[in-house]
Amino acid sequence: MLKRKAYQRIAFWKEHKTNQALLITGARQVGKTYLVEEFGQSEYEHMAEFNLLLDDSVRRSFAQATSPDDLMLRISVAAQGPLVVGKTLIFIDEIQACPQIVTFIKGLVDRGDYDYILSGSLLGVELEDVRSLPVGYLDEFIMYPLDFEEFCWALGLSETVFDIVRDSYGAVKPVPDFVHQRLTDLFHRYLLVGGMPAAVTSFVESKVIDPVRAIQTNIRAYYEHDIKQYAPKDKRLVIQEMYRLIPSELQSQNRRFQVSSIAEVKRFSQIEDEFLWLTRANVALPVFNVAAPVAPLRASKERRLLKLFYSDVGLLTSSYGKKSALGILDGQAAMNMGGVYENVVAQELTAHGFTNLYYFTKKGIGELDFLIETDDGDVLALEIKSGRYYRSHAALDNALSADGYTIDKAMVFAETNVFQEEGVTYLPMYMLTMLVNE
Repeated sequence: MLKRKAYQRIAFWKEHKTNQALLITGARQVGKTYLVEEFGQSEYEHMAEFNLLLDDSVRRSFAQATSPDDLMLRISVAAQGPLVVGKTLIFIDEIQACPQIVTFIKGLVDRGDYDYILSGSLLGVELEDVRSLPVGYLDEFIMYPLDFEEFCWALGLSETVFDIVRDSYGAVKPVPDFVHQRLTDLFHRYLLVGGMPAAVTSFVESKVIDPVRAIQTNIRAYYEHDIKQYAPKDKRLVIQEMYRLIPSELQSQNRRFQVSSIAEVKRFSQIEDEFLWLTRANVALPVFNVAAPVAPLRASKERRLLKLFYSDVGLLTSSYGKKSALGILDGQAAMNMGGVYENVVAQELTAHGFTNLYYFTKKGIGELDFLIETDDGDVLALEIKSGRYYRSHAALDNALSADGYTIDKAMVFAETNVFQEEGVTYLPMYMLTMLVNE
């Protein structure tokens, strides 16, 4: 059983909700269904579960509902167990397959007889219609693959270990050597396995990588199948090509997604709809260029210049040949690991609430790998170093000394322990899990 932080998010909803249903979204295979099932079985005396993609008869029945009362009748008929007022969770999975019932569910939620959790995948379906129907009655959050801390829990690491890490991060002092080495080893494994629940479970059980890579290959194929099945017909081939290009684009020197890599495409405006579909599906994570590292970063965002990452670092590394991964476990990979390291950063930051990620590049300054902005308005510059020369960061030095830039904190994440030097904080890669935007 994988422990997920999202469980506490659902528990918070249950404790604090008024007349609200909970909507859990995210890409396929990130564990939404399993987590809600676990929560329902643990926190309620009764649960009625309906999957609108897998059960055609239920979907057809619900689609014929004409009112909240009619939908409630159909739910009661389809339920496998009793519906007990005040003690039952009604879980409707893949809600995007029948979005017209959402308005009726609002009427049922207002009555307060039962709790309702809705779950849906963004792959191939715009959930904007679901969100916008009864404004204010849906409490929504997005689920992502396991972050690094959750991955460590799955491999048996005590949660108290991260208390030591938090203390070191807050005090800017080295992590004890035995803890540092253990977490560094686990981080290298995370680069291979990633955070897709099926891949993590396989690795926990088998301790070898071949079945993990098979699962990861199947998930990528599943995503591509969904693109072919659900994306607009005139855009499917381009969306599929964009998704397939991500690994090779991340092996380029600057790791920017080159629009010209797509056949017969010259300008970003030609693929903007396809790009939005792919990122809203949460299978790709965008990082946009900004004109200057100045708050608010969004004000100088340049949509046509971007980096594009996979939603899970394990899906990325498994897309490369197996020999390319040699040395990853020892921090000495045969391949260029810059793109892989940046991918895990994008994944971790997104999971921790930094939903708008940026980078900066300018002639005479250089390139800053990541810029993020906290809810308090602080701008953090993150340099990501996969090699041994992590003290060399000319772009960061140039940006810190340039007039008019507002970088509140400069951090270098690398294969190192914690230390500070000339206004720059050096942190081990696993300390990405300490960056949380709440």
